[in-house]
Amino acid sequence: QVQLVESGGELVRPGGSLRLSCAVSGNTDEYIAIGWFRQATGKEREGVSCIMVGDKETFYADSVKGRFLISADREKKTVFLQMDDLQPEDTAIYYCAVPVWEWAICPSLRRPDQYGSWGQGTQVTVSS
Repeated sequence: QVQLVESGGELVRPGGSLRLSCAVSGNTDEYIAIGWFRQATGKEREGVSCIMVGDKETFYADSVKGRFLISADREKKTVFLQMDDLQPEDTAIYYCAVPVWEWAICPSLRRPDQYGSWGQGTQVTVSS
């Protein structure tokens, strides 16, 4: 079992930046990939990014490439999502999650069903 807790979401103006954190606890050694997703009101959950914690290979949705940066601190068991040039369309609840299967690499960001344990989410609102 693994537990994930997101933090860092808040209200920010367009063009602003935020850094989200995902603290992971429990049987963390068995999970080598962690992803970030978001869900806006009335929309389906959307994959944002995923990182392979060991070799730091990263994956991004096209909508956030060049603006968002995912990173991981293995010692602190925390994954970060640096978000720059935020726009109103980035408004959503942001979640972190691990793959359903232990030792799995990053599943496709288009397949949230292949991610298992989820955090409770953190709200990001981009508005002037």
